[in-house]
Parts: sequence; structure tokens; C-alpha cells
Amino acid sequence: MDGIILVDKPAGLSSHKVANDVRRALGVKKAGHAGTLDPFATGLLIVLVGRARRVQRFFMGMSKDYEAVARFGAVSTTGDPEGEITATGTHAPQHLDLVSGRISQTPPIYSALKVDGKRAYERARAGEQFEIPAREVEIFEFRELGREDDRVRLKISCSSGTYVRSLVANLGDAYTEELRRTRIGPFSVEDCDAGAVVGMEHALGFFSSVLLGDEDGRKASHGVAVEAPPEAQKPRLSSVNDVVPAEVLLLDGAGPVALAERRDDGMLKPVVGFRE
Repeated sequence: MDGIILVDKPAGLSSHKVANDVRRALGVKKAGHAGTLDPFATGLLIVLVGRARRVQRFFMGMSKDYEAVARFGAVSTTGDPEGEITATGTHAPQHLDLVSGRISQTPPIYSALKVDGKRAYERARAGEQFEIPAREVEIFEFRELGREDDRVRLKISCSSGTYVRSLVANLGDAYTEELRRTRIGPFSVEDCDAGAVVGMEHALGFFSSVLLGDEDGRKASHGVAVEAPPEAQKPRLSSVNDVVPAEVLLLDGAGPVALAERRDDGMLKPVVGFRE
């Protein structure tokens, strides 16, 4: 069984547990996911099974959309409802400084990032002192959707690796009370069906593709470079904030064969295979 499952993760569960639950329900040995959602968060989680796990990095690198509720007048040690919350009484500014473009962001210490081989949140909970280096991320859209008392609902479209908790904390005395991921690349939370496996050809529809004949398909399945057809088919799935990957999806009559890199001599060299 090869492909992806689009799951609407409920609050209170870790992404790892959701992936394991899907794995057991489908009866497969291994499953991964394409980007952690914190336990308090909800929304789209892409679970990968079978050979789809070989291309996890491409799903991980996609842009994402979120809706968040920022609660003003209080701060949290973790930036979310799971931390120690201290009321400050500070009201939300009338005009929020909602940044956009490329910014430098320091991920929260309570995150799943690994620092010297150990999860940051594990080190933070153990009371260790450490630093996480800042990194560049891109904010495509950051706008206010509405207000109710000391809570402000926000829409965020951003590059992979962006921490919404950090964006909200930088607005003032506020923390992220609710967080919902609504999109990953071309995949929407509205399409979630935890009981349906999206097959490899459709799941990889955000790649350009070429259809090979039987002989070239056999060669490519063994990692042998093949001659590139005159034109590649454009991606069937697209996302306005993502660049089409440079790799090309090789197909034959039986479906996906491999992802390939374009060589200077015009050949396509398989780099990720989908056939045994």
C-alpha cells in the first residue's frame, strides 16, 4: 500500500500518534507524516505509507496555511495553552504589526526541532539552558480575520519551517490559544478522509511528469538514466506559493517509476525509485 492519507488531526493527540493510528488501521508496517502539528493544534496532517515515505522531504518542504486565535493579555511559557500562563492585562493593539516577506525567526524552545541530537522541548522541560539559531522563513500572508474581547483570529500563509507561535508572541503580550492548519502545498483540509489512501500518481501530481515506454520504464526502474521526451507534462496539482520541484516524475503504463534529475546531457537520472 503506497500513498498518502489526508487526516484532519483532532486536538489533544500528537502527530506521531495519529500516524501510528492510521498505520494500524490500514494494517501497514510503517507510516510517517509530513510536518508535525503540536498536540493542541488541529487540521491537516499528511500521513505517508509505503513508498510515499521515500519522498517525505518534498511534502515537508511545502508552504502551509493556518488559522490561529491569539489571546492577548496573557503570555505562555510554551506560546500555547499547554504552557504556564501568566495574565498581563495588556489589551490587543488597535493596529497589529503583521509582518510579511522574508523574516528572521527564532523557533520556540518548546519545539520538536533537534538541538545537538535531542528534541528542543525535551531539553526545555529538563531545565537545560540552550539556544536555537534564528533562520529565515517567508510570510506570504498575515492578516486579521476578526476580534472578540481579548482574542484575535488570524490567517497565516507561510513557508515550511515557520512557527506561528513565535509570530503571535512577537505581537505583544499574547499566545496562540488555537491553531488549525488548513493547507499544505496543494492539499486542503477540506479533502481529508482518514479512510482513503491517495495513490502515488495523484499524490505526486505537484511534479512535472513524463510518460516512458516499456523499455525506458524498465531501465529507469533499475536506476538507469533515460532520454528525456521533448516535453514534460505540467503538474496537475499546484500551489500559488510553491515552486514546482526540479525533479521529474517518471511514469510508465503501470504508474510511477521514479523521480529523476535532469542531467546536462539531456538525460533523466532516477534518484528516488518506486519499484522493487
